[in-house]
Amino acid sequence: MKTIKIAGVPEHFNLPWHLCIENGEFEEAGIDLEWTDVPEGTGKMCQMLREGTTDIAVILTEGIVKDIINGNKSSIVQVYVKSPLIWGIHVDGKSSVKAVSELENGTIAISRFGSGSHLMAVVNAQNQGWKIQNLNFEIVNTIDGAVEALANKKADYFMWERFMTKPLVDKGVFKRIADCPTPWPCFVIAVRNEMLDKNPETIQLILEIINATTEEFKYIPSIDRTLASRYQLNLEDIQEWLSLTQWSQKNLDEKTLNNVQNQLFDLSLIDKKGTFAKIVRSR
Repeated sequence: MKTIKIAGVPEHFNLPWHLCIENGEFEEAGIDLEWTDVPEGTGKMCQMLREGTTDIAVILTEGIVKDIINGNKSSIVQVYVKSPLIWGIHVDGKSSVKAVSELENGTIAISRFGSGSHLMAVVNAQNQGWKIQNLNFEIVNTIDGAVEALANKKADYFMWERFMTKPLVDKGVFKRIADCPTPWPCFVIAVRNEMLDKNPETIQLILEIINATTEEFKYIPSIDRTLASRYQLNLEDIQEWLSLTQWSQKNLDEKTLNNVQNQLFDLSLIDKKGTFAKIVRSR
């Protein structure tokens, strides 16, 4: 039995992985796939890949592209979710703010630098025509940290996947004032190069198993009810999310990678661009 460590956010996107693990599909293939939930998100998973505390990460595209360019010895082996991630822009539930334009000089709660909540805050600022160099950030690590920071006025707004924060919006803890979709596929699968070099067949087998599940995922009987129950989300919200979400079984193409890199470079989030061969590993 080959032990492989994998990390991802504890969110509805990753239920296909948990179903495969629970159904024993990896075990049948001789793989002990050890899943770790990472509520801190992409920045933490980049760190885990660098330190070798995970072999694989299901991770935001923009975050891992940035980190590979900055020296993370990992490669993207596949797109996992090809549809955009819809980031909600949230303020405290009691805030008087009604429009994004009111947040121009506000402090932004982020899980950590290099995370999606950080990178997308910069993308949003560019969309609004704000001066990026004037942005202020407050590191909060998790959604719970963001709730506290907004309530205590340590930060003014927080960007996170809109369906995961919907229960907080429904309860009045957050108020969502706008959405900001990513201009690229949202999740990819990244693997440490050392693991890829030593165990290419095992990684390929893992991808084949997860792809077989994601291809059929939307057609699993009552999958909407399963998702709503496991992630404590409203059934109607999950049904809307399922209608918007598309999984992928293909790798990142060069045109899409260049789009990501060009935007990160234009936003001064990277100071150089990497080659396709350095960032993406062909199968």
